[in-house]
Amino acid sequence: MDFVSIRIITGDVARLVDFYERATGVQASWSTQDFAELKTASATLAIASTRTVPLFAPDAARPSYNRSVIIEFLVDDVDGVHENLTGFVEDFVNKPTTMPWGNRSLLFRDPDGNLVNFFTPVSVEAIEKFAG
Repeated sequence: MDFVSIRIITGDVARLVDFYERATGVQASWSTQDFAELKTASATLAIASTRTVPLFAPDAARPSYNRSVIIEFLVDDVDGVHENLTGFVEDFVNKPTTMPWGNRSLLFRDPDGNLVNFFTPVSVEAIEKFAG
C-alpha cells in the first residue's frame, strides 16, 4: 500500500488552490473546476469542491471543520519561508520554533482554517531521518 494524497473539501476551490500555489510554489493541475491537485515528489494535495462529496456519500465531509489534522510540508529554510509568507498568510499559529523532535516548524492556518506545518529538520537525527 502507498499513501498518495490527502484531499481537502472546500466551498471555494479556486481560492484554496491559489493559496496553496502561492504558499508552496507548486503549480496545481486542474481536472475540473471542482478538483485540482498540487503534486510534490512524495505526495499530492488534492482540493475538491463540496459538490464532489455526494459522489462518495451525502454529507460525508464538510469544509472548515478540521481540528485534528495538520498538513505538513518539508521545506529547505522554514525561516525564509516565514519571511516570504508574512503579509500573505493571515493566521500564523506560531513563528518558526524548534521542536523537541528536531524540526524547526512554522504552523499556520489556510483560508478554510486547516492547520499547515512547514518544517525544516535541524537536529542531526531529524536531518538524517529526512536525508535521501
